[in-house]
Amino acid sequence: MRRLLCTLLLSTLLAAPAAAEPLRSWITSGDRKLSLSEQKPVEAVAPDAVGKVPLVTVDAKERHQTIVGFGAAITDASAHILQKRLDEPKRTALMQELFGHEGNGLGFSLTRVTIGASDFSLDHYSLDDAPGGATDPDLAHFSIDRPAAEVFPAVRAALSINRDLRVIASPWSAPAWMKTNGSLIKGQLRDDAYPVYARFFARYIKAAAGHGVPTDYLTIQNEPDFEPKDYPGMRWNAVDRARFYADHLAPVFKAEGIRSHVLDWDHNWDQPEQPLTVFANEKARDLVSGVAWHCYNGQVRAQELVRAAYPDKEVFLTECSGGEWAPDYSASFTWMMRNLIIGSTRHGSRGVVMWNLALDERHGPHAGGCDTCRGIVTVHSKTGAVTRNQEYYAFGHASRFVKPGAVRIGSPAEVGTVDTVAFENKDGSRVLIALNHGGKPARFAIADGARRFTVALPAKAAGSFVWSP
Repeated sequence: MRRLLCTLLLSTLLAAPAAAEPLRSWITSGDRKLSLSEQKPVEAVAPDAVGKVPLVTVDAKERHQTIVGFGAAITDASAHILQKRLDEPKRTALMQELFGHEGNGLGFSLTRVTIGASDFSLDHYSLDDAPGGATDPDLAHFSIDRPAAEVFPAVRAALSINRDLRVIASPWSAPAWMKTNGSLIKGQLRDDAYPVYARFFARYIKAAAGHGVPTDYLTIQNEPDFEPKDYPGMRWNAVDRARFYADHLAPVFKAEGIRSHVLDWDHNWDQPEQPLTVFANEKARDLVSGVAWHCYNGQVRAQELVRAAYPDKEVFLTECSGGEWAPDYSASFTWMMRNLIIGSTRHGSRGVVMWNLALDERHGPHAGGCDTCRGIVTVHSKTGAVTRNQEYYAFGHASRFVKPGAVRIGSPAEVGTVDTVAFENKDGSRVLIALNHGGKPARFAIADGARRFTVALPAKAAGSFVWSP
């Protein structure tokens, strides 16, 4: 009898469910006292035990977009700094920290590269600079040597750390000989260059793949409604972009078997009518899988206008930069959390990409354009010391915890002074990213089914809260 009782007791213990794991949290405060700092775990309590605090209800039955990732662009400048300003041990450690998931790695899984020069290059060039400015309709002078020297090795290093990394490629200008003014700066694409430019993109995608760099997403023009005065750029209106997609790029991609996803616009929130005009062209709409947005003008809710009209189209935020025009740490950190990490994903973004991954202490190197931009990190050119900027911590609140393949789930946009967005990872774990944009500490409870977690955020602070149901 005693043996039977012991056996029954042991069976009961083994069959009993394990105690629920506590909620873990990491907080960054605008006063810099906390920087992705892990807090004491919080145990779940019953619904009637939380008192009269505001409730943030997370609803995993409410399903939205699947996340591709968060990250920053490996510009020519960033790649040059990584390759030339850091010795191999420091470079390896920094890349592991930015792209890896082990330890305190940020786990960046989305990046952007330039097809030819941007303002954050050492000089101005394209991938087909024919001698003497001659035309090159056969692309005989096409060369991948420039990105192969520094950018592609940096991307391959990131891919070796994080196999989930996805790459967006964008040109700032067509080669000068294809343009109305014969220059990389300003101008437009000539009508007779449309066929060869479509073949140019196919050539780039295949050449980059040959160097181990995929083009998961392509945009055909960075900021097509802007002609910068001192670095490569090209104006390209929506009607003509649609014609290029429909009549030139789509046939070439089909013939070449290219499967890269094409994103239109790649410009600010202030002109949603531009991608809407492109999608009005049925043939263009068949090729273009989504819209890329920038943050420099307009409001993040513009993403929703296009998504509401074309809910099957993908949404990405492909560029935003911090800079010394917004030097206050707390204010710029709060803005990024509210607009890029929370706002953009709440309005459909599958991925969010900051501009330069790394710049030096002089905000460069650059060839024209922005001379006050900040990178995710600053690498000091003489010492190789790394400064982690507010961009690092803002993006880390998402990339470290929200893994590729996560799904955005239900949560309130705002409760009091707290903005929120929630996700469910493929392993079932849940993540709530919250920002207290108010001037006083905020205490609230996270509700997930019958479980409650009481948490708090200092003023002007963000938190990533992680638990398993």
